[in-house]
Amino acid sequence: MTLYTGYRLNNSTEFIVDIEEAGGAALSQGFGLAGNTDLDIVRNPLLSKAPYLGRGMFHYVFALSKDKVENERNFLSLFDELPRRRLEFRFGKFSMPDFVDINSVGSDTHFQFINWTTDNNGAWDYAADTRGYTVGAVLDFEDRNWGFRFVEGLMPKVANGIDLVWKPWEAHAENFEYELRKGFLPKKAGVVRLLAFTNSANMGIYRDQVIKAAEAGTSADITNHPWRITQKYGFGANVEQNLTPYLTAFARFGWNDGRTESFAYTEVEQTFAEGLGANGSWWHRKQDRAGIAFVSNAIKKDHQNYLNAGGLGFLLGDGHLNYGRENIVESYYTLHVWRGIYLAPGLQHINNPGYNRDRGPVLVPSFRAHVEF
Repeated sequence: MTLYTGYRLNNSTEFIVDIEEAGGAALSQGFGLAGNTDLDIVRNPLLSKAPYLGRGMFHYVFALSKDKVENERNFLSLFDELPRRRLEFRFGKFSMPDFVDINSVGSDTHFQFINWTTDNNGAWDYAADTRGYTVGAVLDFEDRNWGFRFVEGLMPKVANGIDLVWKPWEAHAENFEYELRKGFLPKKAGVVRLLAFTNSANMGIYRDQVIKAAEAGTSADITNHPWRITQKYGFGANVEQNLTPYLTAFARFGWNDGRTESFAYTEVEQTFAEGLGANGSWWHRKQDRAGIAFVSNAIKKDHQNYLNAGGLGFLLGDGHLNYGRENIVESYYTLHVWRGIYLAPGLQHINNPGYNRDRGPVLVPSFRAHVEF
């Protein structure tokens, strides 16, 4: 449950505060998959189920032109219109995917896909606590056909940890995204987004821990090292293209260096995703929608060797690894029932879950009920 609130002070300043309550243990307690089946789960079932602050941010808009464009009010902004050319500044608590790697048909777990690596770039190890939030600042420049955003955030103390490191000069994350709002097909809308990120945190190095474990004759442990700041970096691409007034194709590619441990999002070091989203107006159900997507995830050799040496990540670890790419097909249909009530059956087929050919395939049905006021 989420209570979305905000206060617009004037045409350039507003405050956003969201209070949430979330719980549950998730399928297999959230373990065993890189592309986990439900992005809305809490990755640590031991966390308190009491309400908590999800988002709390200050938002200011610097007008760089006099002409205005319409803005659809949403959970991140209460403005009805915005300057066409502008610089937006935000500071506070938020989730990185609120502003980066957004996709109109592959980012919304309320109405669209729900797999972690369908809705987000799996190789983007974005700064977040266990619930998916960080504290930081956003600078977003927007013009008519393009935009560029920079996001700085705090990193967690440990992999998948709930506590952040409040020393940004030590542990921090930088995220850069360029967005070009232009399609590949003539006279059809589309968007291309290019992403780069760097993380600095107390992350272990896979190869070092495998060597240390082999010398000691024990299982590898990525956390068995003194406090030290290491770096991870990566890149991504995010494309969407209108094919017809009712059908949109999307694709993502992601890569990170894979030397340091997966720390904040999931255990993926290369990902390809592609899919289709359909608007129900096509079949005269304008508030319905449907989609299908295919995702292929991979990890690099150092990470493979670590899992094969008995190592555990915060999501994966079977004691042995017969490696293969984790391949996922996901489909859903969202049915508008009445006013703010929606029902959504879905189905996921997963080959080589956790990159292990000795497991699966797995077929996971799902059913969502979404109510909004």
